Amino acid sequence: MTTQVSESNKTNSLFSSKNPLHLTIGILLITTVLVTLGNLLFPEGSALHVSDYTVSLLGKYLCYALLALAVDLVWGYCGILSLGHGAFFTLGGYAMGMYLMRQIGDRGVYGNPDLPDFMVFLNWTELPWFWAGSDSVLWMVCMVFLGPGLLAFIFGSLAFRSRVSGVYLSIMTQAMTYALMLAFFRNEMGFGGNNGLTDFKEIFGFSLQSPSTKLSLFIATAIALAIAYGICHFIVNSKMGRVVTAIRDAESRVRFVGYKPEHYKVWIFVVSAMLAGLAGALYVPQVGIINPGEFSPLNSIEMVIWVAVGGRNSLYGAIIGAVLVSYAKTRFTAIMPEAWLFALGGLFVLVTLLLPKGIAGLLPTIKQRLITKKDAPDTQQKGAKL
Repeated sequence: MTTQVSESNKTNSLFSSKNPLHLTIGILLITTVLVTLGNLLFPEGSALHVSDYTVSLLGKYLCYALLALAVDLVWGYCGILSLGHGAFFTLGGYAMGMYLMRQIGDRGVYGNPDLPDFMVFLNWTELPWFWAGSDSVLWMVCMVFLGPGLLAFIFGSLAFRSRVSGVYLSIMTQAMTYALMLAFFRNEMGFGGNNGLTDFKEIFGFSLQSPSTKLSLFIATAIALAIAYGICHFIVNSKMGRVVTAIRDAESRVRFVGYKPEHYKVWIFVVSAMLAGLAGALYVPQVGIINPGEFSPLNSIEMVIWVAVGGRNSLYGAIIGAVLVSYAKTRFTAIMPEAWLFALGGLFVLVTLLLPKGIAGLLPTIKQRLITKKDAPDTQQKGAKL
């Protein structure tokens, strides 16, 4: 009996809502090593070979996983259902895209060493003021975090201090994303209009078409995801994280005991936005383009479905959901592209009805049943001897 209880406790600690930090990061890093070795050591004809296309695709999935982590941080642990995280993701992508455009130099179609091709085409004579310094790595890194973070701070301060919550807040975040999409579609905004930013050549002096660069970006994304996971795990298990969770469960009681929930909401919202911006920055060099279509509210809704499928209030569940749904999208759109949205909606309904805690909520149950079946014969044998 003691052994059985001990095994049960191990199971609960492994798949608890506090998230298995070392296990998740370990699996992520081992997978990264295996993919790297499969790409570098095995020839194309080998069954163990991982192609350059697969490496880029996996890198994109990891970007989505980082984005899902950001959404789960505010929705799963703070109760803020954001339908606008696509805005933070895209702003981070544009910050990286601006830097990559400046690295093209005179290798563009028009050969202008200072102006991107779309500005030359639109008869611009000089860079806009907000493009100043965009050829600097330091500027790019700062804007990847400051752009989404500043937008989240302004929006969050206005919304949370006005005590906007629930479906009203979700609609406001969606409206913010849609407004940004319409603005970035305009050519006079200086971000490439509906074509966006593309035709990138290199990053940090390395060609983006090189297989080694693609592999390096994949590894960098995996490391960023591992670090982000560790940060999120620390936040949700800290004292401030427990206050945030209490706000999710009973905001009025938290306010009654002397806390100011709006301050905690703004703080967690800004952190989440910065993580989403980082995901966007890592996404752009791997897909080779960023355009206003990424602002689409539909993309933000899809992010919420990732978290719902993987398991809200479970950081590792968000990663699982993002990877699985993204893989399903890749496969399904190749077969029946018109039906993907119906399949996605059906998946969300099924998960809501049958798996309210997502895949992460199903794992402890499966593990517990396996242990119970394993221990049952031993218990029967002991009973027979007695």
